[in-house]
Amino acid sequence: MQRRNFIRNSTLALTGIVLTKDLLTKPYQKSYGYNGMLYTLDTSWSKCDPGKYPVNDCHEMVQDAKGRILLLTNETHNNLLIYDTNGQLTDSWGHDFPGAHGLTLHDENGTEFLYITDTVRHQVYKTTLDGKLLLTIDAPLDAGIYKEAKEFIPTETAIDSNGDIFIADGYGAQYILHYDKNGRLLGHFGGRGDGDEHFDNAHGICWDTRRSDHSLLITDRTRNCFKRFSREGKLLEILPLPGACVCRPVIHKDHLYAAVLRSPDLKAEGTGFVTILDKDNMVVSNIGGNKPQYQDGHLQPMHQTDKIFVHPHDVCVDRDDNLYVAQWASGKVYPYKLRRV
Repeated sequence: MQRRNFIRNSTLALTGIVLTKDLLTKPYQKSYGYNGMLYTLDTSWSKCDPGKYPVNDCHEMVQDAKGRILLLTNETHNNLLIYDTNGQLTDSWGHDFPGAHGLTLHDENGTEFLYITDTVRHQVYKTTLDGKLLLTIDAPLDAGIYKEAKEFIPTETAIDSNGDIFIADGYGAQYILHYDKNGRLLGHFGGRGDGDEHFDNAHGICWDTRRSDHSLLITDRTRNCFKRFSREGKLLEILPLPGACVCRPVIHKDHLYAAVLRSPDLKAEGTGFVTILDKDNMVVSNIGGNKPQYQDGHLQPMHQTDKIFVHPHDVCVDRDDNLYVAQWASGKVYPYKLRRV
């Protein structure tokens, strides 16, 4: 009996040592989110030296075919910072975009290009991944909807499979402008107004690749929603997101991701979070925000609960479903990484 007790006590002691060692080597990390869409936060992902590679507002991010993460900032010392997924800087370029805002990646017959909107220069640019300028789109003064170039303040682009360019004039007259691949204006829709077919802050635009109807999702940020339009500009659907001043919609697999700049309106400083919708456009998770609640099929107002972000402006989703969050007016911080649990 004494031998049996000795063996049992020795085993428990050894188990305790192993468990204690495991706890010491794997510190607890808080996870954020709900309904299986959970993430841990890494605020020091970027390994950049701010003295050599400063940022101002970190506006948008994309991942290219090589797996690199490209960040657009309106700091003209280096408008584009290019990282690997571990946060190591691999390249940088760009000194000519003081209002760098929208960054869209488009694959054109196996070659990737960038589309950059500049809210200060009132222009849209197409470049190579290493910064060679290929196309410049100026304010469409001949369209009869702008009296002067400064009224055109583009915030985002969406590129069709044939190369056509759709520009959201989200800080300007609120039109969605349709160009061919050579920069020739073909048409426009939306514009500022009170009707559902109009916008107040058409901040972002993308193709909803989860659907077969080739529709565009367009932000109406101050009205807390996304709006679905046909390619021809017909309003198809409104996706209400009460309490969420959403930035651009980002589609990855069956989910829609968006940075929420502020909540419940643009007057509430420092109240941002990230929201995630499923393929049925139901909010399933908020990172730094409250658990999504529906009553009688209606989403209840959302709000910040954990102050992990100040003003998140964009979400980039990598191949492993990790997230990268760029922030505006948040102390010139580099992007944060959220690792999928």
